[in-house]
Amino acid sequence: MNVSLKRIGAMTRKEFIQTFRDWPTLLLSLLLPVVMLILFAFLGDMMLEHMPTVVADMSHDAHSTAFVTALETSGFFDVTAHVAGEAQVIAAIDAGDAMVGVVIPPDFAAQVERGTAQALLIIDGSDSFIVQSAYNTANAIAQVHAMGIILQTAERMGMGGLGRLPIDTATRILYNPNIDGMVFLIPGVTAILLQMLTIGLTAISVVRERELGTLEQILVTPARPVEILIGKLAPGVLITLLDLVIILVMGVYGFGVPFQGSLPLFGLLALIFITSGLALGLLLSTVSSSQQQVQQIVMVFVMLGLLLTGLVYPRQTMPPVVRAVGDLIPATYFTRIARGIITKGVGFDFLWQDVAVLIVYTVVAVAVAAKTFRTRLD
Repeated sequence: MNVSLKRIGAMTRKEFIQTFRDWPTLLLSLLLPVVMLILFAFLGDMMLEHMPTVVADMSHDAHSTAFVTALETSGFFDVTAHVAGEAQVIAAIDAGDAMVGVVIPPDFAAQVERGTAQALLIIDGSDSFIVQSAYNTANAIAQVHAMGIILQTAERMGMGGLGRLPIDTATRILYNPNIDGMVFLIPGVTAILLQMLTIGLTAISVVRERELGTLEQILVTPARPVEILIGKLAPGVLITLLDLVIILVMGVYGFGVPFQGSLPLFGLLALIFITSGLALGLLLSTVSSSQQQVQQIVMVFVMLGLLLTGLVYPRQTMPPVVRAVGDLIPATYFTRIARGIITKGVGFDFLWQDVAVLIVYTVVAVAVAAKTFRTRLD
């Protein structure tokens, strides 16, 4: 069957009129990215700093003092109290007064001279971020401090040659040399916000028509199901593109995230991703019987998007079945596209596979939605 541009245009005008009449929802759609981006940006740093720390220094010598000072100087540990022993350290963590505790044994100085010194690090394991931050940073600080002691000892013994390490590594971090969390977070958050907005804008469209009783008026028109669904996509595309502009302006000028790649290419690929998300929302709308049901399905997609697309957790460490579920979410592919263009500045030749998946996703979603769209009332 031929698709009529005239009928699509009529459905598009009808959807735009209905969208602008519902101005509270329109305003919410434009303000939601601002609020969510601010929340993600300020609450998304997973590396904790200035963790409250209690110290049980039972040695009270120069070595133990230097070790505690090294922990404080790093900026990750703030010593808030000195206690008598391990029991008091655990009590402080149980009471929520500290996240980390350090227990230094009485003979710490003698152990340092023998090269067998050990300090006990007690971490609040009820929060995974605390464990990761405290464990990794404390171990790194302890190794650097221990190496400094070894080199000082070698110098005192007249073995100056040992003052130089046999292997020296030079590290160069590409794309994000300052290790700015915003540079990592903003591209992924862009994908998740667009996914949430696109699905939410269209997911209730068909169901709402059915519940409001206006579906009968659409069914008596000569418009075919695919024409109706394409007409319903147009307002969502415009609104989501405006949201994309808001997100990019806030990310680049508000949070200082450099845009390394081609803006026209990013806009084109974002349009493909937006269309895939709107098509997915329409598909969910056509197979749902009520707005409540479709909202529950949308919430599931939002949660899966946060967990399985690589925004927070690396996909390489996920089991194959979990990765396969993530492959069904369009944001998985656009997260790689956004990071590739915004952060790395790569071109289409590096991203074409993800783009191809999004195009196929869009075509399949629209086709299935048109197939399942009921052309008559139940």
